[in-house]
Amino acid sequence: MSSPRLLTPATRSGLRQLILPATAGLALSLLSTLPSQAHGLADGGLVSGASHPLLGLDHLLLLVGVGGVASYIGSSVLLFALAGAVVGAVLGSLGGDLPGAEVWAALAVSSLGLVLLQSQRSQSSPRLGLVGAVVAGAVAVHAMLHGQEASSTLGWWLGAGAASTAVVALSYALLRRAGTRWTLVLAAALSLAGLALALAPLA
Repeated sequence: MSSPRLLTPATRSGLRQLILPATAGLALSLLSTLPSQAHGLADGGLVSGASHPLLGLDHLLLLVGVGGVASYIGSSVLLFALAGAVVGAVLGSLGGDLPGAEVWAALAVSSLGLVLLQSQRSQSSPRLGLVGAVVAGAVAVHAMLHGQEASSTLGWWLGAGAASTAVVALSYALLRRAGTRWTLVLAAALSLAGLALALAPLA
């Protein structure tokens, strides 16, 4: 019986270079099979609230994007995200609306990817205020949609907040360890995914 063939260092290096684009391509191909939004009537307690932000692809990508921006720019970005979440949720629960909110929610995902790409290309340090404003605005649109859907029970809001925080924190921690290359792959994927989600209703 012949011994297994070992991969040469050059082959291993080539395979590693293929993993990133293949992963990004697979993730983007899933966009056509997963529901883009989880927007509708939301009711129930803690468990219902915790699952709600994770059911729509646009919401989940936004949370991962916030973690990615914070890992690349700095954790201060999370304060802007929190402010956007509070303002958006309050506006939505009070009946606030935005024409084309679903499209804006999808494009908000792209905006986070574009912020990351622009920050990487820029020779100077990104302006925290500008980046923070984009993040806060993106989160506010999604939080407004949640506010429109949500029940008024405290348990629902605690569950939604805990799940959202967990996804952002996990994304932040993983991307800090993974390094810049993975963050830029995420940035490209977010930019394309948000645009695809925005255009999906027209297909």
